Amino acid sequence: MHKGISLGDGRVMHNTPFKGEHICSEAEFRAGRRMYVNHLDGSQRQRAMRRMEVTEDRNRRYNLLRNNCEHTVTRLTTGDARSPQLKSWIWGAGCAAAAFAVTRHPAITAAAYVAGRKWGSKDP
Repeated sequence: MHKGISLGDGRVMHNTPFKGEHICSEAEFRAGRRMYVNHLDGSQRQRAMRRMEVTEDRNRRYNLLRNNCEHTVTRLTTGDARSPQLKSWIWGAGCAAAAFAVTRHPAITAAAYVAGRKWGSKDP
């Protein structure tokens, strides 16, 4: 799921592979798809806006492993760049690879992927 921060004026700050971190219109962000919104409290929104001003000057590039759209949103809202989605995919792939190496069985490999995604999505 693609993530961004709505600026409240019809624009969204987000991160894409070809443009990096940038602000675009809400219509461009949605690209014809439904948009889901999580609201920030006042202090979170102010912190995100201040961090966004600094980010705009640096023009951060997209990197799937170190600076994807989820990293951008969590860095701007919490100060800590994290990607729980990516973490769960990596756990899933690792568990699936291990299961396949041991069993060579597709159903067990698929089950290991699902279990790994679940384990990887838990916060420590």
